[in-house]
Amino acid sequence: MTSRSETPMQGRRNTGVQLLDDEGAISDQLEIVLKHIFGKYSFPPAPRPADNRVLLLVPPEGAILTQEGLDAWARDTNGAPFSSETKDELVEFLDVNDNGELTFKGFLQIYQLQTENDEEETWRDLSNHGFDRSLLLVATRTEDVVAEGASPAISHPLADTTGA
Repeated sequence: MTSRSETPMQGRRNTGVQLLDDEGAISDQLEIVLKHIFGKYSFPPAPRPADNRVLLLVPPEGAILTQEGLDAWARDTNGAPFSSETKDELVEFLDVNDNGELTFKGFLQIYQLQTENDEEETWRDLSNHGFDRSLLLVATRTEDVVAEGASPAISHPLADTTGA
């Protein structure tokens, strides 16, 4: 008999949110969340409303992660920038531009591979960027997140990202 303390998913609700679709690709919900995360670090930066309200960021077409953006994302996600060896592997195996800078497609590839191999690691990453297990963005000290018609503390990833 398994004791309650040994239950693997203890304290976690099954929210019905799937990170990968039935074919193993990034789900539409996760892609919206990853656009927001990528947009926080991308160049050119994701446009932000003039009133500093953020529903969810959407990186501009052709945006990339520069070395500085990649390091900042890795630090915020894992606590430290990637090693030179890891950066070399990213350039070798993922979608990058001619300058070796990670594209959004390459960013999706990272998360598809990671989620296939260790979904809990992806959930930890999402949590580090302020998302809960329903893929809701919860306001943090560094982000003032407000969705139309929602509590100032929460914004839903499928909310209108145009600000209209």
